[in-house]
Amino acid sequence: KMMTMMMMMCSSLVLLWLIGLSASSSGRSPSSPRMKLSYKDLQQFNGIKRFDLERTCCFRALLLDEERGRLFVGARNFLLSLSLDNISKQEQKIYWPAPVDWREECNWAGKDINTDCVNYVKVLHHYNRTHLYACGTGAFHPTCVYVEVGQKIEDHVFKIDPSMVEDGKGKSPYDPRHTSASVLIGDELYAGVATDLMGRDFTIFRSMGQRPSIRTEQHDSRWLNEPKFIAAVGVPESENPDDDKVFFFFRETAVEAQGFGKVTYSRIGQLCRNDMGGQRSLVNKWTTFLKARLVCSVPGNDGTETHFDELRDVFLLQTRDRKNPLIYTVFTTSSSVFQGSAVCLYTMNDIRRAFLGPFAHKEGPNFQWIPFQGKVPYPRPVTERTRQSSSKGVV
Repeated sequence: KMMTMMMMMCSSLVLLWLIGLSASSSGRSPSSPRMKLSYKDLQQFNGIKRFDLERTCCFRALLLDEERGRLFVGARNFLLSLSLDNISKQEQKIYWPAPVDWREECNWAGKDINTDCVNYVKVLHHYNRTHLYACGTGAFHPTCVYVEVGQKIEDHVFKIDPSMVEDGKGKSPYDPRHTSASVLIGDELYAGVATDLMGRDFTIFRSMGQRPSIRTEQHDSRWLNEPKFIAAVGVPESENPDDDKVFFFFRETAVEAQGFGKVTYSRIGQLCRNDMGGQRSLVNKWTTFLKARLVCSVPGNDGTETHFDELRDVFLLQTRDRKNPLIYTVFTTSSSVFQGSAVCLYTMNDIRRAFLGPFAHKEGPNFQWIPFQGKVPYPRPVTERTRQSSSKGVV
């Protein structure tokens, strides 16, 4: 029986910076690279500009718009448009609080009226040439809006369209403490998010657009196990947009490490944009979802590997070939003995090679996960060629 996780690792590391092991600036030789910069050191640079706004915080949703020369920001109860020339000046802001009745309902449910029962903007994307798409927690009532930004730089438009307010379930988390990641490709939103009030139903969900809404299996730890979503990106496979892949980066509790305590692994998940869902038990479920462990490690003098298992951030650097961006990732260690950080670089060849590797297999509850040695059906399970007919969940 084919089980549910790719074990092949993205282990080809082109770059590794051990930030946690770097020397202090006073002991640095002039020729050695600077691996660490404190906030105090950063403030001493003349070109640094700072933006502050009273009664808000949590500037976590950032959207760069070089064409307009703006940085769009989602914060607590606010949407902001800042000038790239100087973010401390020429700001535009939209006050976007949760409605009073939603805040009261949230407070009656035992949540804090000031920290929980407000609107934290979690999703911010370009929707088209004139609008952004934004979603917030809405005092545990996720909500999405379209934000008009104009077509030209000189338009200076920045306002919510009140006639286009949508339910944000499956797009933004309910709880501001929960992480989420999303990407808007065409008119479709792909989101890794908790879709319930209690934050137990984590899913990768497609919504909007013309294709059916589909998701990962509910409450199945082999698909997702207490994930912390970090990033989501779309990468083309060919000139045909239907061949595009969507990748999710997250960390989760590793089911293959059961028996060793609660162990965290970082993952990269892959799905096909043209997935229409499956049959029988996979109706409205992904049939092309695969995941692999994302490994960032360095060998020690004794040959043992030091693993950085806690993925923290991801950045895609586009190259001349849009099908092959470079993927920079930031990791930290989960060890209480060794504290350190690392930057690892992966190529799309690393990732594609991993997803063509062996599947993981487990004979039964008392067995370990091992690479599957049996015959894999042709065409290979959950590839584009089987996306509309597959009824087996291979992850």
